[in-house]
Amino acid sequence: MRVLVLGGYGVIGAEICCALIAAGHDVVGLGRSTAAAKLRLPDVGWITRDLRDLQTTEAWRVVLAEARADVIINAAGVLQDGARDDVVAVQETAMLALYAACGGAGVRKFVQISATRATADASTVFMSTKGRADDALRGSTLDWIIFRPGLVIARDAYGGTALVRALAAMPLVTVLAYPESRMQTVDVADVAAAAVQAVEGHVPERATYDLVEDGSHSLRDIVVAFRAWLGLPPQRVVAVPDGVARLSGRIADVLGRMGWRSPLRSTAMEETIAGVAGDPGPWRRVTGAGLSSLNATLRRRPSTVQERWFARLYLLLPVVIGMLSLFWIVSGLVGLARIDAAKRVLDGSGLSDGVKTFAVASGAVADVVLGVAILWRWYARRAALGMVGLSLIYLAGGTVLTPHLWADPMGPLVKVLPAMMLALVAAQLVDDR
Repeated sequence: MRVLVLGGYGVIGAEICCALIAAGHDVVGLGRSTAAAKLRLPDVGWITRDLRDLQTTEAWRVVLAEARADVIINAAGVLQDGARDDVVAVQETAMLALYAACGGAGVRKFVQISATRATADASTVFMSTKGRADDALRGSTLDWIIFRPGLVIARDAYGGTALVRALAAMPLVTVLAYPESRMQTVDVADVAAAAVQAVEGHVPERATYDLVEDGSHSLRDIVVAFRAWLGLPPQRVVAVPDGVARLSGRIADVLGRMGWRSPLRSTAMEETIAGVAGDPGPWRRVTGAGLSSLNATLRRRPSTVQERWFARLYLLLPVVIGMLSLFWIVSGLVGLARIDAAKRVLDGSGLSDGVKTFAVASGAVADVVLGVAILWRWYARRAALGMVGLSLIYLAGGTVLTPHLWADPMGPLVKVLPAMMLALVAAQLVDDR
């Protein structure tokens, strides 16, 4: 069969694409930024579209004509509105338009990857939009199947599961918000296998299945299990007060408007409080077997040094970005505020007073611009590389015009080197997929 997978390069979508290909199906993936996906998953045919732009039946007909799919799997979704995201547009409006377009395009089967708390009256927009889209699908003439996974555990970490790894790797003490919240997990491989079974007609249609393990765990127990999986010794778990957790969520919401998709945003907090719970019974009755437990999932994928690197660096990235921003903004503002003192550093360089003024002022302004730019997700990598480039200019200029600064006890040129290296590291860490 030919299958169109929406959100094909996401954590769940990519696993589904690989499982479908392994089962002998032709796969087309849809996403708004597919350049890296074309390299990572070259066996998938990619269509580059933003779901925010696919709000009408006519827009979807163009996509479906290109895809020529027999089946559609929707693995796309966004947690919360932000600079790059519109929850209602992606999870509800686009889906309703797609359902209407399927009939004329010859698509009969639709597999929806939803969530266990998805209902039309859910307390978060994330869940309520999924719920309304699910209800509309149930009312359609399509042969639909809705899967509602629990907390998805995958090798590729993103969002909540990335945060779990990071919390598990914290030094000295593990700090958790709402540690007693109850959750059921699911191996992403089990979700992908279920999708393949649905495509191949081995699952009864027009039905909803929760894809969750039989038991549940507290968030505390999940993080402790991940810490052991990472090969780290047990340590004390400290609960964060509710007020602090909610303040962190509001701060993360502001960062979301700047393009950063933090798993600490208020929607994630609300969903953590609510927990992740489903009924494994219907799936067990259909397949005759339950899904992998958390411990079985972790045993199937022993951690490696790469997982430990990721877990330790994940929470350091916002610190690195913040420190780089502060360093460059403050250095630029100090240069502008004390421009005469800064010009004296160039005494003996042979430059005229006007040239020295221009060099100091332009450098200070560039510092501030780069310090501000790195705070915005879509400029972060370019800003970090700009910091590296400007640092090299400073080092080259200083070496030619003021070589004595290399021997200065305060090390003004020597200190450029670690700042430049930190910016280079930041440029490599800002990928979120």
